[in-house]
Amino acid sequence: MRPRTWVLVLAGVFAVLQLANVTGRDTPDTKNYLSYALSLRGDGKEEAAATTIDYVCAGRASIARRDQGVDVVRFHAPDPTARVMGECRDAELPRVQARLRAGQTGGSTVPFMPERFMRIFEVRPGYPLFLVPFVTAFGVTWGLWVSGVVITVAGGVLAFLILRTLSVPVPLALTGQALFHVLPCGATAMRPMTEGLMLALTLAALWGCALVLEGRRARAGLALVGGSLLALFTVKHSQALFLGLCLATAGALIAVHRRRHGRSPGRPLVAVAWIGLGAALGTLLLAKALTYPSESESLQDLLTDHFARPDRTRLWPEFLHLEFNFWVEWLRRQLWEPLFLTALAAGMWGALRRPAFGCFLAAAAFTGILTQAGHPDITIWGDRLIVPAWLLPVVGVPLLLDRVERGWARVPGQGFEEPAVHSMR
Repeated sequence: MRPRTWVLVLAGVFAVLQLANVTGRDTPDTKNYLSYALSLRGDGKEEAAATTIDYVCAGRASIARRDQGVDVVRFHAPDPTARVMGECRDAELPRVQARLRAGQTGGSTVPFMPERFMRIFEVRPGYPLFLVPFVTAFGVTWGLWVSGVVITVAGGVLAFLILRTLSVPVPLALTGQALFHVLPCGATAMRPMTEGLMLALTLAALWGCALVLEGRRARAGLALVGGSLLALFTVKHSQALFLGLCLATAGALIAVHRRRHGRSPGRPLVAVAWIGLGAALGTLLLAKALTYPSESESLQDLLTDHFARPDRTRLWPEFLHLEFNFWVEWLRRQLWEPLFLTALAAGMWGALRRPAFGCFLAAAAFTGILTQAGHPDITIWGDRLIVPAWLLPVVGVPLLLDRVERGWARVPGQGFEEPAVHSMR
């Protein structure tokens, strides 16, 4: 079959597998994004609240039913679906109605939480806007599922395109696509949150970097980088800031390396660095002009349990104390089950085979570390904040396998001398 056919086959297999979990993928943040999308399509606050709560409660009921079916004590008990649905609605709806009666009716989201907390989601219209056509055409349940499949399939296809742009053989490029689906980035992208769209846009920016480095359609590559960073601002502006800074740093390092070795860095590469720096500075200025929540407000949200407690007076000392404790505990857990660290090491090894692109790949993956460092909460759902770091093995492992395959393919009798180290091309 032709490569595009294999890409479609992998995408189709992934989509079919996701039918196993149409409901029950939501997280606490899903309510905010879904209600935002429903408001954007014209639903009133009461209607958006009722629809969102029905979706969330149906997910909880589905999980409760599945859990009871395998409970060794209660598997023969009556179906809990109706009971869980009723309890969930009774718990969620009165709180929202009370806030609406109290006057918390501004913005596009439904007030599931205090106004200061909801403000964080009000400044992320990109993902709710993406959801609107799906929930309108397919309904809420299937609309969120289809949108998740589209986003995740797009991420896998982008991984394939990046590797093909780097002249990686088709089977290994397909391996990158498959890795995106089977590693945690695939499961996270399927959840109705911003992370899936954020991963796809980050991969689009990386594809642009690959096009620039390989000298293929450099203008298209620069447009991809700039467009992805602009879209990221609407999805999650902190990711636009981090990715812009990291790409600018990577581009600067490559340019300096080339100059030290008597080579011109090339205008397209320098342009990538300037686009990244411009995106970072533009994010800061635009966020300030639009009065987005500041970093201190984000820290207050973290340390006061979503503003449920009084504001902290020693904000930064407490945050740094928590930061240190978090990484100590995080490292302990990773050493206990070192799959993530092993995958990162393998991905970095592969990235080193293509040093120039490897810098951009490591930079994009590092945004996951920065995002996690900004939210040192060990209880956050499924390590979703650090998920961009999984892009390093998604793309880096096929690069490593490509190097190994090329070594095995040498003609017998030519020896196994060390290959020349790639220049920062």
